[in-house]
Order: sequence, then C-alpha cells, then structure tokens
Amino acid sequence: MTPIQIKVSSEFKAQTAKAIAFISLFILTYILMLALAVGLTVLCVYAGIFLILLKPMFITIVLGVGLASLGILVLFFLLKFIFKSHKVDRSHLTEITNANEPELFKLIDEIVQKVGTSFPKKVYLSADVNAAVFYDSSFWSMFFPIRKNLQIGMGLVNTISKSELTAILSHEFGHFSQKSMKVGTYVYNVNQVIFNLLYDNEGYDKLIQKWASVSSYFSIFVVASVRIIEGIQWVLKEMYGVVNKSYMGLSREMEFHADEIAANVTGYEPLKSSLLRMSIADHAYKSVLSFYDNRISENKKSENIFKEQFFVMSFLSQENNVEIRNNLPQVSGQELNKFNKSKLTIKDQWASHPSEEDRINMLEKTGLSSTNIDHESANLLFRDAEKTQENLSNTLFESVTYSGECSTISFEIFQAEFKKEFLENTFPKLFKGYYDNKNPVPFDTQQVGTDLDNVKLDDLFSDTKIDMVYTAIALENDIETLKQIAYKSLKVKTFDYAGVRYGQKESNKLIQQLKKELELLNEKIAENDFKIYHYFKKCENANNSVSNMESLYEQFLKQEKELEAKYEIYTTLSNELQFINFTTPFEQIRANFFKIEPLEKKLKKEIQEIMDDGNYRSHFTDEIKSNFNLYLSKDWKYFGTEVYFDKNLEMLFAAMNNYAFMVSKGHFLLKRDLLNHQADLVLKTQDVALK
Repeated sequence: MTPIQIKVSSEFKAQTAKAIAFISLFILTYILMLALAVGLTVLCVYAGIFLILLKPMFITIVLGVGLASLGILVLFFLLKFIFKSHKVDRSHLTEITNANEPELFKLIDEIVQKVGTSFPKKVYLSADVNAAVFYDSSFWSMFFPIRKNLQIGMGLVNTISKSELTAILSHEFGHFSQKSMKVGTYVYNVNQVIFNLLYDNEGYDKLIQKWASVSSYFSIFVVASVRIIEGIQWVLKEMYGVVNKSYMGLSREMEFHADEIAANVTGYEPLKSSLLRMSIADHAYKSVLSFYDNRISENKKSENIFKEQFFVMSFLSQENNVEIRNNLPQVSGQELNKFNKSKLTIKDQWASHPSEEDRINMLEKTGLSSTNIDHESANLLFRDAEKTQENLSNTLFESVTYSGECSTISFEIFQAEFKKEFLENTFPKLFKGYYDNKNPVPFDTQQVGTDLDNVKLDDLFSDTKIDMVYTAIALENDIETLKQIAYKSLKVKTFDYAGVRYGQKESNKLIQQLKKELELLNEKIAENDFKIYHYFKKCENANNSVSNMESLYEQFLKQEKELEAKYEIYTTLSNELQFINFTTPFEQIRANFFKIEPLEKKLKKEIQEIMDDGNYRSHFTDEIKSNFNLYLSKDWKYFGTEVYFDKNLEMLFAAMNNYAFMVSKGHFLLKRDLLNHQADLVLKTQDVALK
C-alpha cells in the first residue's frame, strides 16, 4: 500500500524554517556558554591545585577543593539535562495486545500502512476522553529513533463512531509520517533542555546544598557558582521565550497537517463531527466524575463510568435540543459557539493547538469528502467493550480512598439521581438560557410601566433578547481584555475587532467606543427585565395566585446587594493568609494571625447564620456540616513556637471554601425559586386558557 503523501503548506515551511533558525541560535548560545564553563572549570581546577601545592595545609586544601568545585558545579549544571529522561506516568494505563483486541489492532495496522509510519511499540487504554501518541524522551532521543506508544481513551471510544476513531488515530499517527514533522521533535527536545536548566533543579539544588554543608569554606564557592548559574538562567529565559513561541507556531501547523492526513484516510467529515462532539463528551465524563466525587463520603462508586458517561452525553444533548443521529449527538458549529458573541480576535502565539473552529475550516477546505462512513459505535471494535469499561472503571476508583467498605450505584439509580441533581441545579427551559449567566436587573417593583398590555412571553425570551444578553457579556469580557492590552499586561502588538485590525495604542479608543455600546445594550436589557417582571406579575394576578412575585424579587435583589460583602470576608481572609506560602519570620507569623482574628469572628458569625437558616439545611453535606461544627466549636490556634498546626489550617481553609460555596448556593437557590415561580405561573395560565 502506497503511503499518503501530503504537500506541506507554505505556512508550515515558514514555521519550520523559523523553528530551525531559533534551534540553531539556541545551539550556538549554548555552545558558547558551555565553552566558557569548560574554560572556567579548567581555570578553577588549575588554581585549586596550584593553591594546594603552593602551601599544603588544611585550609589551602579546603579552599583549593572549594575553588575547583566552583567550575565543576557550573559545568555540571549545563550538562545535567543529558542524564535526565522524561518518562510518561503509565500507572493509569492498561496495556492491550493483538491477542486481546485483534479487530482494533487490525484497524491500527491499516492506518499505519496508509499513513506511512511504524506500528506503535505498545498500545494502552486509559479512561480519558483523548487519544495520543507518546514516548519516553531524553536528550539522546534527538539522535536515536524511538518507537512511539499509542494511548486510546475509553471515554473517547465510548462517544464516537468507527470512522471517527479511524480519523482520530490517523491524525495522531500523521504527526510522525513525514520527515518534515521531525523538526517538531527537535524543537520539543530543545524546549525540554531549556526547561530542565530553568525549572527542573530540585535534585541539583539538593546536591549543592549538601556540598555547601560539608564546610563553610565550600559554601563561599557554592554561592559564587549560584550567582553564575543565575546569569546563565537569565540568558536561557530569553531563549526559552523565542524557542517556545516558535515551537507553538510550528505545533499549530503540525495539527493542521495531521488533520489533512486524517481527511485523506477517512474524508474530512468524521474528524469534523468528532471535534464538534468532543466538548460535550468530555463534559459528560467530568460530570460523572463530579457526581462520584460528591459520594466519596458515602463510600459509593461506579460499576461502569462509561455507560453513565454515554447516558449523560445523550441526556444533555436532549436538554439542549442537539440532534441525535446514529445514536450520537450531532453537534453543529453554530451550537458550539451559540453563546460566544465576542468580536475580539487575538492570535494566541502561545497556543499549542489551533481552535476547533480553525481546524474545522481547514478540514472543509481540503474538499476530501467521503460517502463510505461507518457510523457504528467504536465500542464494537472491542471483543467485550462492556467488560473493558468495567475494568477501567475499577482501575479509576482504585486511586480513591474510602472510609469504609465501598459499594456500587446501579445504573438506574444513577440515572434518577443525576437527572434530579441536574434539574435542581438548572433553570427552567422556558427562559432559554436568558438567566444562566445573568441576574435580574434591579429596579423599583412599585414602578408602573406603560405599553405592557401586549407583551408576549415569546418576545421576552426571543433569540434577539438572548443575543442581547450574551452580546453584553462578550462586550464586558472584551473590554477587560482590551484594558490588559492597553496597560501592556497582555503583550499584544495587534488584534482584530469585528474584522478590523487595531494596534495596541488604539485599544483605549476602542474601549470607550465599546463602553458606550455596552451602556446602550444594558439599558435595553434592563427594559426587557422590567417587562418580564410585569408580565409574570400579570400572570399572577390573572391566576388569583398568592402574591409572591414582589417578595421573591425583593428578597433576591436584597441578597444580591449583600453578596459582595459576604464574599469580601472570604477574599480578604484568603489574601491575608497568603504569608503561609512564603518563608516568614516567627514574630511576623504571630502578628499576622493576630491581625486576622477580627476577620475570623466575622466568618464564624456568617457561618452560624447559614447553619441556622432553614433554607440551607437540605443542601449541607455531612462533610460540610461536620467541618462547620468543628470550626465553630472553639477558637483555634494555627501556629506554635516554631511550626504551623497543619490540621488546624486545613480545617480553616475547608471552612472558608465551604462558606464561599454555601453563599453561592444560597444565591442560586433564591434565583431558582424566583424563576421556578415564574415558570409555574406560565403553566397555570396555560391550564386556565385550555379550560
């Protein structure tokens, strides 16, 4: 079979040339520093020997050895990366073989033949929503070929078709199918070398500390070597920026290139559909993990997390009106960016992957369409997918520490509990996401408006009104980003807004323009919120219902005013406790803890009020309740004569985090009660109309 040959794009060639240029610059810089280090070492060793021979005695021997060590320590620092290997943690991986999964291995073999690369050294399964080709790398891997390993996530397999898995694996192997792609490996390894010299110094630091502790004379030369090394690291930091930026640019082009290879194998459609579905598949997987995180204290785990993931993915798709076809959600590009109204485009030079939107656009441009698409589940490539899923689920939960004997939750119970929790933590569909990321705008509920008689529900929550809300959110976010550009905290020379190119100096002018747009938009949203209130107030009057609208609104708006003050206790206390993360004199530590005592009293008062409030009672977990009771039981000390009381500090931080969570939860519950009341009024109005 003739392997696929893809013509490399001009952009890819440009990024490759740029990467090679910066690699060459790094090599020249490194050789120069290494030559200087060798010269320093020779000089220090020679001077040390000369000093010892000049007048052999204890002090000259110690000083001579210390002087020689100065050069050796600097030289070893520059060479230590040679002995460092980067091994991938495989504790969460399960190796499979051709004997285990012949059909899957047959597919992999077909792909590597088409793509023109070698069969992976080993194939592993993980629980992730991901697939990757990896290898253990070291400095020497730049010169000697290393066979790659393939990792396939069952959370991915579980949510895609056979053709989609073929496309994804073709993409992964595509990274290694062309000689030009090997430049990426060199840039990657150069980055690893620089990273090792800049940040991976724990072992080296222990070595020089141990050497310095041998003699106070040695410590003099250790300090000198550290100063020289700091100078070397300053140069390397500058190099790391340019080399890494060029690697990220090349990496993005490599993604486009590998996508094109996948399109040549399966057509562009399977990779496109899997990219669009990836976010909901990953969200479903994480939602199931979160569900079981909350049940660790109950000693509960899953029998098959992937069966539950598939259910959650389908359930969420139905809730969001995403089409299900061939038993899988068919997410469209429009749905993916439904609530993203930002017009600001900044080329992220540090992103290793292009955006999904850019990848899909490039895939479609290939025009490599296919009619021979296999829509069967990728799970069918496994001999016994369900058994494999159960085994991986067991492996996943083995890392969790339980307080007692653990039991599984049946699939039926999971479905019921997940649905219940979802409905408790979401707002009625009636509002179409209008309130998901905004709160009702404050206004005087006694104010009487005009032209409210002909207001219709569909107009209040129309696509136009939803767009207004999310456009306002996008404007707020864009303004904040532009402020960062204006103040140069975000280093960007140029950016695009609404398709127009701007320079950094023009950002302030654009900010003022967008502020005016936002102000006008917020006025329209406030007007719509006013109409919403009176529409539901009218429904309440028409149904002769108990008048709750006004009290619910006022109760919510009152709490919203108080919310900032409640959160301020948490944020201020968090900031005041930052000192424990740094080396601090003992007296200062005691003074800092004395300073936070009034803040702690406020926190305890607020926690007690939450515990006494019946509205919160059903939302306390046993863990939160136990932590609050313990924290409130007495005044705690967090520092002794010379050491922190770690358990007490852990309890304090748990109480603070639980407090912030419960404050947020209380605000959500009031908002949900208000919106549920409004949704009930609509149902009652419809019932009256039918009668």
